[in-house]
Amino acid sequence: MAEERAQSKSGLYEFDVVVIGAGPGGYETAIKASQRGLRTAIVEAEHMGGTCLNVGCIPTKALVKTVNLYEDIQKSAEFGIEGVDPGAVKISMVKLQKRKEGIVKTLVGGVGALLKGNKVEIVKGLGSFVDAHTIAVGDRKLTAEHVIIATGSETFMPGFITYEGETKMITSTEALSLDYIPESINIIGGGVIGIEFAYVFAHLGTKVTVIELMEHILPMVDADISKLARKSLEKAGVAFHTGAKVKTVKDKAVIFEKDGKEQSLEAELTLMAVGRSPYTKGLNAEGIGLEFDRKAIKVDGHMRTNIEHIYAIGDVNGSVMLAHTASHEGFVAVANILGEEEIMSYDRIPSCIYMEPEIASIGLTEAQAREKYGEVKVGKFPMMANGKSLIEGEKSGMMKVILDSELGEILGVHLFAVHATDMISEISVAMNLEATAEEVIGSIHPHPTVSEAVGEAFMAAFYGRPINSL
Repeated sequence: MAEERAQSKSGLYEFDVVVIGAGPGGYETAIKASQRGLRTAIVEAEHMGGTCLNVGCIPTKALVKTVNLYEDIQKSAEFGIEGVDPGAVKISMVKLQKRKEGIVKTLVGGVGALLKGNKVEIVKGLGSFVDAHTIAVGDRKLTAEHVIIATGSETFMPGFITYEGETKMITSTEALSLDYIPESINIIGGGVIGIEFAYVFAHLGTKVTVIELMEHILPMVDADISKLARKSLEKAGVAFHTGAKVKTVKDKAVIFEKDGKEQSLEAELTLMAVGRSPYTKGLNAEGIGLEFDRKAIKVDGHMRTNIEHIYAIGDVNGSVMLAHTASHEGFVAVANILGEEEIMSYDRIPSCIYMEPEIASIGLTEAQAREKYGEVKVGKFPMMANGKSLIEGEKSGMMKVILDSELGEILGVHLFAVHATDMISEISVAMNLEATAEEVIGSIHPHPTVSEAVGEAFMAAFYGRPINSL
């Protein structure tokens, strides 16, 4: 490597920026840094794309697509299609896994090509701090003026649960690689991970039971949407035990306490899906004096740690564990490295749950909005009144809008509808531009589309009633 290319802009270090971890946040941040003129390297111990691409977001959605297609075939007679014997249609898990692996392989290869094409040096191996400016990767030592930690997270295993005997427990990683359909599965956790797997396995024909500590599933979602999602999943055969504290996993049984009584449920498999925990193993973060907030690396709004030139983005800082959040945090970190003084905002981050109908949310729930603002305006629009939803064959669902009662400021929007995860971007843009309800209503939504219901829900909130629903 030429000497002039082996120095940072200050001339003191090999790189301007070293990113540790090549998940969505890490690799996109490295590309952004390089595009902004910073000499950049990225360190990855396992696979390009991290958890999300290899054993998370992407493979999960590949499974969801297959079960959605399977369900469409099962209901094909409702669409006027003859000659299909629903009883003869089945899913080959082996072929499904092969398709999933093909998608992952393509995208992983794409990440590597993007990094190389943007002149980011890829260093394979586990990165560990030697000191605040030096990272050891095997026998090599990288020096950097700035470091961005993006090491992600791992499955959280609650300490209050004991494990006895030969437990048939799996995590989301193993669940995504099953080459057979289990007869039954207990899912511990009714959050996003647990609910997406409940949806998948129920539609594969597995007997599914979800055991959730909180009183309702998807506790981060607006209560109205959570109730509709539970109803939809129960219709698919999923059983729920909410307000239930798991005490022990023993052999095939999950033992939990509910309403003061102990219950035991057996299943072929038990899926641990209570969330994820920041991952810093082998990093030697404590060794160089980085501060933690429990297991997460502590950062400020600039994404800086207590060591000014070291930043932490994504799941490892424990703020909002979403891939797109990690990427945006990375862009904020790069901007601050360049002296642009950007602050990360967490109040307008969309979140998505992939089932059918889909769930997408941004901003505050109704309960949160009322607690913060007191009086608010709420508008709802039932998807059974939307023409495109009926054409799609999906009558259930709702769009819900929460507005400031005085100015019509958008406080929160919650969608439970076909294509919801695509439509939430409209609201993300609107909130980022600080658009009012009137401006969203004044934006023409094409007909017939599911997105028409967005405008209708805003009219319901702002004017007190929509056009196409009583």
